[in-house]
Amino acid sequence: MQVFVRDNNIDQALRILKRRMQREGVFKEMRRARFYEKPSEQAARRKSDAVRRMRKLARKQAIREGLIVVKPKKRPGEDAKRPAQGSGATTPALSGVPGK
Repeated sequence: MQVFVRDNNIDQALRILKRRMQREGVFKEMRRARFYEKPSEQAARRKSDAVRRMRKLARKQAIREGLIVVKPKKRPGEDAKRPAQGSGATTPALSGVPGK
């Protein structure tokens, strides 16, 4: 794995390296290699990992096909941009009597 340091910015290069290592699963392997794992435990872990991956793929495909409806995620700071709904500052006050 290789990360280039640009403009002597080592902090940014370290962050990129950690992110890449996380994606590749290096940290999981290191944690797993600390102790001996019996072959039966290893097989059970691999099988459960495979089941988890298959469920994730099936869920993603069902979302793509429209079988599962997913609410859109709220972005941070999105509420601050919009005015509050019941404030009355942006919407006219509506009473039940027409013409008033």
